[in-house]
Amino acid sequence: MTRRQAPPRARRRGTNDPYGIGPAAGYVGPAIAVVALVLIAIVTVNLLNFQLPFRTGSNGNGDPGPATTPAPSNVVIPEPKATFPGTIVFAKAGNIWLQTVTSVRQLTDGGKDSMPAFSPDGAWVYFVRTQDSRARFPLGGNLQRAWYDLSTPSLMRVKPDGTGVARLLQGRYVSGNNAWFYWIRQPAPAPDGRTIALISDGPNPLQSDIVLQTYDLTTKKLTSLGLPESRSLGHQDPAWSPDGKALLYIRNGRELSRGAPQIFRYDVATKKTRALTGPGYLAPSWSPDGRLIAATKTDAFGTDVTILDSAGREVLRLTTDGHSFSPIWSPAGDAIAFLHLEGTIVDLRLARLDATSGRWVVTETVDLTKVSGLDAASRPGWFVPASELPATTPAPSLASASAPPAASSAP
Repeated sequence: MTRRQAPPRARRRGTNDPYGIGPAAGYVGPAIAVVALVLIAIVTVNLLNFQLPFRTGSNGNGDPGPATTPAPSNVVIPEPKATFPGTIVFAKAGNIWLQTVTSVRQLTDGGKDSMPAFSPDGAWVYFVRTQDSRARFPLGGNLQRAWYDLSTPSLMRVKPDGTGVARLLQGRYVSGNNAWFYWIRQPAPAPDGRTIALISDGPNPLQSDIVLQTYDLTTKKLTSLGLPESRSLGHQDPAWSPDGKALLYIRNGRELSRGAPQIFRYDVATKKTRALTGPGYLAPSWSPDGRLIAATKTDAFGTDVTILDSAGREVLRLTTDGHSFSPIWSPAGDAIAFLHLEGTIVDLRLARLDATSGRWVVTETVDLTKVSGLDAASRPGWFVPASELPATTPAPSLASASAPPAASSAP
């Protein structure tokens, strides 16, 4: 009689497996389903870093806020008064969506897609697609094999018109008659159009943590950059500079029971890395001129969107609500879109920026979607064609780190 699901073992995280979800030797606790381990691993890391600011409905004063019902999985409700150039891409209910000032369109429909990003020329949307399957793998250090339910990710791309869907890299690990998977997360296409930065423990998950790597679209080779880690907690949130000479990423860390994520800068030419910020920052996004960086600021009270200068000093706080995160800078340079949590529903907002006074200020914050239930773990992407870009991007003087943050119009 065939077993439906042989329970894998719980285990202590080893140096080659930062989140304790892959196979390794030794029984150290009661057996639980590997699907649960996968979900717990992702949610734990995100909560550790305050990346998913879950909360119940509230008006900010401790009183319950108005009850809201998210749109069905096949519906995104745009705000008709919101204007912006180009196209924004985001994920909802396992599908990729495109939004312009005049329309919202579902790009994929399999229910297994996340983490979209535009190519620099806007010709492609890269994303991650998972495929459910079952496979056998050795239980602990023994020769005995057990059945596992796997969710194997693949790096995908599709044209904005929905054609040309292609799998570029599959996170499947095979050893003899055994099969497992390795992570593929957060693809970030480089300005050269030939390289994708991503977070992975491939090609052999038994020998790598989940770290920053590059994938060459020509050679089809996945390469680890060999960057240092903190306590084998790995990396996340890669972001290329506009000129492709630098790559920002998060080195996950921990201070006692709290997460301590830091933005680091990797120099492509010298292959050297240095800390850009202290602990408490996530999800960096470069301004089009490469002079400023939007990021998520985390603390014990929640997450907010901020702007940093090239030295990592905070020059402007865009939000103060404690429930805003994952910013993406407009290629036009005059706005930042970000995710916002209201009750239990994630939507997209836009902060308009102005620099005519010589300093950045937020002129208004508007909703781009309403009660649409977007994917909190998938940051948005933004492409603006050259015909819609301004002749020059604003370049005001930068406020010092000691200057008080400008008032935000975000609620």
